[in-house]
Amino acid sequence: MGLIADGFDSIRSIKFRDLLTQIITLGMIFSSALIIWKGLMLFSGSESPVVVVLSESMEPGFQRGDILFLHMNKDPIRAGEIVVYNVDGREIPIVHRVIEVREQHGTKEVDILTKGDNNEMDDRMLYVPGQFWLQRQHIMGKAIGFLPYVGYVTIVMTERPIFKYILIGVLALLVLTSKE
Repeated sequence: MGLIADGFDSIRSIKFRDLLTQIITLGMIFSSALIIWKGLMLFSGSESPVVVVLSESMEPGFQRGDILFLHMNKDPIRAGEIVVYNVDGREIPIVHRVIEVREQHGTKEVDILTKGDNNEMDDRMLYVPGQFWLQRQHIMGKAIGFLPYVGYVTIVMTERPIFKYILIGVLALLVLTSKE
């Protein structure tokens, strides 16, 4: 009987080690993703170096689901550039084109006006009530490149949360059941 009990203890020990290995592996995957994200933030100079276009407001230049890569530096913002901005009270950043930049008299600050390429009017209705211009602190970054449609997965998971939970479940199951 002692031999059988030792065999069960040995099997339990192996399963526990396998489970612990899988949990550590999952932690390393998440840690690696965080390190890559922080590295992109440092390299790009932007708090959000990658964004997904969520609406049709920039068509035909950018389609819904395109991923934009952002960069932010000390260079002046110019009319015609695609920027991502965020205003107070809005959670989701907006991707639009700069249509006008004007210098504030007596300072080095500038006022920035944006508009979606596919929109009839400028973005003043999207700004905080009473705000008619953006300042540099509202700009998260300038678009320097894009991948078409790759971000559509993000849109689907946001609009239909069940897909997000299914994906997380499948990934967790794969990590926990893999042998390596």
